[in-house]
Amino acid sequence: MTEAVRGNFNQKCHPVNPIKYLKYNGVSSIFRFILTHPDMDHMDGIKALFGSFKIENFWDTKNNKKMDSNSKWGKYHKEDWEFYQRKRKSAIHYYSGDNALFFNQDKNGGYGDSLYILAPTEDLVKSANESGDYNDCSYVLLYAENNHKIIFAGDSGQKTWDYILEEYESCLSDIDILFAPHHGRKTGGNDDYIKVLKPRLTVLGNADSQYLDYATFHNNDLEIITNNQGGNIVVDVSIDYIDVYVSNETFAKANDSHTQWSTIMNAWYLKKL
Repeated sequence: MTEAVRGNFNQKCHPVNPIKYLKYNGVSSIFRFILTHPDMDHMDGIKALFGSFKIENFWDTKNNKKMDSNSKWGKYHKEDWEFYQRKRKSAIHYYSGDNALFFNQDKNGGYGDSLYILAPTEDLVKSANESGDYNDCSYVLLYAENNHKIIFAGDSGQKTWDYILEEYESCLSDIDILFAPHHGRKTGGNDDYIKVLKPRLTVLGNADSQYLDYATFHNNDLEIITNNQGGNIVVDVSIDYIDVYVSNETFAKANDSHTQWSTIMNAWYLKKL
């Protein structure tokens, strides 16, 4: 494995508005929006998102989280929470192992968008509602096609990964890309999930460095990229390989001084998996 480039590339101080980013890249509609779980950092701007794009499918969980006038909103907005409460009345709910048209089936007998739901289960949602820890009702999704495997782990924690490894371990080895659970914090996953998944590349979301689980990835000789390093991270999945791009030129060139700007992806080419 190539030695990873480390250091603070300060991208947390220069966030990109995702609505502007999508519009800049020519996106006018969204087929599927999945709210992994009901934390405000995962729905910040949801009202503006639905106001800016036609969104065909909205996935939600049957959580019972409540917020009221006494809640501390901090940098988030009460209007987003209120919009979510209205919008979720027409949301779709799926559970581990579910199959349906478009996300893992199509009308011709194919695999649709090749998305498979690893979590939650009804029991995990019930447990989260009882404990008030809504991370363990988070969606965890596997994209699997053309011998590629990508996992989107939401904010899933120990209970979720205990279930996933018991139920799906045999099909989760040698993952190409892991979008790390709980932004890559030490509270994401369980003690065994990394040793089973063995991802070729892991993306850690925005979180304070003191909470990120760097040690687990480094001790297992696994390559990581953080949003604070790469900024926007784009993956282009082809039949034979996966190309990885980042928006941060400095980080891209620190990895390879010959990297080039891609006018197709509007990002700097980083590496091929």
